[in-house]
Amino acid sequence: MIHQAGNRLAVSGELTMVTVAHLHDLVEPADPGSPVVVDLAEVEVVDSAAVGLLLAWLRQAQARGIELRYSNLPPNLISLARMYGVDGLLAV
Repeated sequence: MIHQAGNRLAVSGELTMVTVAHLHDLVEPADPGSPVVVDLAEVEVVDSAAVGLLLAWLRQAQARGIELRYSNLPPNLISLARMYGVDGLLAV
């Protein structure tokens, strides 16, 4: 689930192959001139689909000229990003 408060997106629950299909479109920022921060502190379960989702959001943000930042990545998501060699793209 995603809750938006201004340019902050709080993601919670599970980010798995079963749950990310409906999340592939990055929501529009409330203030287009400011960075969008995606807070993952409340994410409980991840698999490789979570890494794909975060990379897809980065591509969408870059295509729209939006600065996107991730915060509070769960340790298991950081491990997956490192394993796949994309931790630098996610600024882990």
